[in-house]
Amino acid sequence: MAPPTEKEIIDAFYQRKHKPLPTDAALRRHVETVLRDGFAIIPGCFSDAEALEAKAEIDRLHGPAPLVGKTEFDGKRTNRVFSLLAKSRTFDRFCTIQAVRALNDFFLDEECLLYIMESIVIRPGERAQLLHHDDAPTRMPRPRPAVTAATMICLDDYTETNGATRLIPGSHLWGSDRAGEDHEARTAVCPRGSVIYFLGTTWHSGGQNRSDKPRYALTVQYCMPFIRPLDNLMLSIDPRRVLNGEIPREIADMMGYRSAFPFIGYSDGLNPRKATARMLRRLQAPIDYSPPGFASERGEKEKRDMSKVVDLTKVKL
Repeated sequence: MAPPTEKEIIDAFYQRKHKPLPTDAALRRHVETVLRDGFAIIPGCFSDAEALEAKAEIDRLHGPAPLVGKTEFDGKRTNRVFSLLAKSRTFDRFCTIQAVRALNDFFLDEECLLYIMESIVIRPGERAQLLHHDDAPTRMPRPRPAVTAATMICLDDYTETNGATRLIPGSHLWGSDRAGEDHEARTAVCPRGSVIYFLGTTWHSGGQNRSDKPRYALTVQYCMPFIRPLDNLMLSIDPRRVLNGEIPREIADMMGYRSAFPFIGYSDGLNPRKATARMLRRLQAPIDYSPPGFASERGEKEKRDMSKVVDLTKVKL
């Protein structure tokens, strides 16, 4: 059989067809569940030993005084460590779980990217997080296909009381005129070693932790390859020309040296300008294979003009 011609390849790209359901029975069930509910729970994706190793590594990164969120959304009794791939090799295996890769092959393009990867430890007494869907920053009208997909890597048993993720079945099909309500959400009860796979259009949140123990988890999220600039200008142009003011600020912002609302484009939890200055300093020293769990940088605080995002006259401040 002759290889496809360039025209045939281009025609196939512009005339994309719906992907067929998988032939593997187990994978087909997971795909059909996600198509119906917006999420699926996949048990037995990793061992207890791997979970305990990951929890120990999270504790190491936390150090003696782990930081908590500054907002209700981030969780004021919740610990997060960002950019895990930069800080430890322990978490690599959770990026390439076979069942997740297979689901991504169906719901995303094959060249999907890592969207975000972080640890989330919900401490006792934490309130339920506000319901949301993860690809809302794209601002594209709903209903529509998801451009991101997420996993919750359950390093502990997920129970009704320990802050397990809540999801609203079928919410991935909603339009933009509807928001999730607490009474619609279901708690994803499942054993350690499970993975919860859900689309970026599915309404969900972390749950309330009414237990006496923290709930450990990772989230590994993926996105379509077009959820980034075609030309990565932050690599193409010497960043010192941005930081010294040679390139006008407005242009530098459009290059990616400003995170978009609410948090697109951050680096290790930092404003991109601060992270760039830190990277330039790091490049002058030997590689640090054990960087700190939490980033801290001095300098200009990023300003946000909230009036460009929401009508402040309709918001109770």
